[in-house]
Amino acid sequence: MNEFDYEKIEGQIGYNFTNQKLLRQAFVRRSYSQEHNVENNEVLEFYGDKVLEFIVGKLFSEWYGSVRKESNQQPLSFEEMFMYARRSPTASSGEYRSDYNEGKLTEFRKLLVSRQTLAQRIYDMDLEPYLQLGKSDENNGVRDKDSVREDLFEAILGAVAIDSGWDIKQMQDAVEVMLCPNDLLFDENHVHDVVQWTIDEYGCVPSTCFDPHCHPGGCLGDPSSKPFDSCACYLTLGDYRLPFRSTGNKRAEARDNVFRFAYQHLKKEGLLHSIKDEIDEPDEQLAINQLETLARRDYFELPEYKYTETHDKNGNPIWQVTCMIDDVDKVFNATDSSKKKAKKKAAFKMLKYVLEYFDEED
Repeated sequence: MNEFDYEKIEGQIGYNFTNQKLLRQAFVRRSYSQEHNVENNEVLEFYGDKVLEFIVGKLFSEWYGSVRKESNQQPLSFEEMFMYARRSPTASSGEYRSDYNEGKLTEFRKLLVSRQTLAQRIYDMDLEPYLQLGKSDENNGVRDKDSVREDLFEAILGAVAIDSGWDIKQMQDAVEVMLCPNDLLFDENHVHDVVQWTIDEYGCVPSTCFDPHCHPGGCLGDPSSKPFDSCACYLTLGDYRLPFRSTGNKRAEARDNVFRFAYQHLKKEGLLHSIKDEIDEPDEQLAINQLETLARRDYFELPEYKYTETHDKNGNPIWQVTCMIDDVDKVFNATDSSKKKAKKKAAFKMLKYVLEYFDEED
């Protein structure tokens, strides 16, 4: 367990606590509370789960649809929807129109709130080292489990909800800052790519801060930044030169902008890693694993293999294996008397192709 760093944690989640004991409680597992007679994070986790569901629903209602008034067919804002709903069920005669049906919205929701997503975001923010675990949890190595990271994500949101008095704006800011929904839903990998670059280069994750006094020594300023009185976010990439600074109308927007600015800067400087940097030497014997490694690092979807068995005139098996990747416009076939060898050959052909021709910007 790292020494608890309130300033760093608040900078990463985009919320400053009035009652910092709530923030610390969000990191306390039951095993620790039983040993030290303090409150744990389980109830906070329960509330955070509800916050996440509500805010994701609110975001979807704003992004993917609108309520239109009968008179002039102008969309209602979320706040107008809320006020009309409070007056009476029939206060607004307008209908809500959605760009997507329930099934598609459910797919989006599952992507945003899945265990894997929440766990990855806790990892990206480097927050699991601050978990307070009892001896039994430490001995069982639960700190790195996705389920534990998921619980921590929700507990933090629960703490934000209680500390803010269930303020919708502050809860939404925290969800957007922590979850990075633009990266997930709109296929903008700025946050992921900058996080991975910083880990590869400096062995740590980036840190963010919303305090204008964070970096008095100067910053790399985003030229598209808004006036200084808007919300500013500062991003530090390990020991890289100077921090980055960008602004937005709210913390979540400022954070998204500063990661985008950092990504564009690294790309312009030729510092971003490409797919060719990931594999030192393509190897037919390792091709299946090497392809999967690239997929796990989000260059493309996981490969799929199709197997067809025929026989020669002597009745010996001949295996044809086809290697396919959704993001890649070519498929590759290989044959061999051994199914395993045919798979390796097909994977190796695909591996050589993606390393040479695959454009990760597509």
